[in-house]
Amino acid sequence: MSRVGKAPVPIPGGVKVDIAGNLVKIEGPKGKLSKSFESEITITAVDGSRLQVERSNDTPRVRALHGLTRSLLNNMVIGVTKGYSKNLEIVGVGYRVEKKPKGVVFSLGFSHPILFVPPPGITIDVPRPTAMMVSGIDKELVGEIAAKIRALKPPEPYKGKGIRYEGEYVRRKAGKTVK
Repeated sequence: MSRVGKAPVPIPGGVKVDIAGNLVKIEGPKGKLSKSFESEITITAVDGSRLQVERSNDTPRVRALHGLTRSLLNNMVIGVTKGYSKNLEIVGVGYRVEKKPKGVVFSLGFSHPILFVPPPGITIDVPRPTAMMVSGIDKELVGEIAAKIRALKPPEPYKGKGIRYEGEYVRRKAGKTVK
């Protein structure tokens, strides 16, 4: 039995869960999330305070889905109660980000500024010109948008310039040596 899969998902107060077959809808103070899961996995609400995930058989595919389904449900519950955020920092002379009404504008050393429009459900805050915070209720979407922003100008190994996650270590290389 999966250690992750057999652990129940606690449902805090103020969170409403609706299970219809393999479609789970979770509504909380921050918003609503819904996700469809595989038919081999059974999700049940136990006395309204926790969710239990069970599998139909022991094939390797279903065993892998057992823990995954429980983790996805837990991420949904945390998302609608607390939300998720990723912090990014911009390193480099002249590199900066600016919040505009349509989205955020990056100046990353290219010949033109880059306008990035976040999808619905994602908010981007810019506390400083060299820092930004991507936040939302869907963990997968927050991570995907943060990765797309980082891909605009990933950190390079010689000077360390570019967009990186807060606290990310960039392995530096030595430049050319003169004889």
